[in-house]
Amino acid sequence: MHSSEPRSIVTPLDEAALSSLRAGDLVLLSGSVHTARDAAHRRMAECLEKRMALPLSLSGQVIYYAGPAPAKPGHVIGPIGPTTSTRMDPYTPLLLAQGLKGMIGKGRRSPEVIRAIREHGAVYLGATGGAAALLARCVRSVRTVAYEDLGPEAIRELVVEDLPLVVVVDSHGTDLYEIGPAAFARREGDS
Repeated sequence: MHSSEPRSIVTPLDEAALSSLRAGDLVLLSGSVHTARDAAHRRMAECLEKRMALPLSLSGQVIYYAGPAPAKPGHVIGPIGPTTSTRMDPYTPLLLAQGLKGMIGKGRRSPEVIRAIREHGAVYLGATGGAAALLARCVRSVRTVAYEDLGPEAIRELVVEDLPLVVVVDSHGTDLYEIGPAAFARREGDS
């Protein structure tokens, strides 16, 4: 059973914090996260295939599947909503094997990714689609880390405070998209 109160977690993520999270838990994430979408994932996979070093260490890190919009004057970052996660599925098991511990996006993950999440003790966190401007309020700073030529899809380091997320797939491989509808159906049957 998941907790109804949000839990505060901080990056880099450690195994103790990850193993206690359950699908459906609400979390407030603080610390450093990196943005990366398909083009950046493809480049990182190519680096690993060529046995080259990645432009950042993934150990204990979180990747947010997002490409921020330009910041308006006086703002740290523009709207930054989640990208559909299945676009990163071909690359995810490889990155999890490099120590990646968390991913933020929206939508389901493939069975292969869920197996890799369980195998590597990671988590998949969901951000609310359509709330990009509100999510941007949690970003305290931003800097480009790699692949600047990709524009909005460059890898950026964000420092976030209390980014509201939900655990979609926990480190045990439990998928909210599987258990959520069943739990709702049971509650509907009780009324």
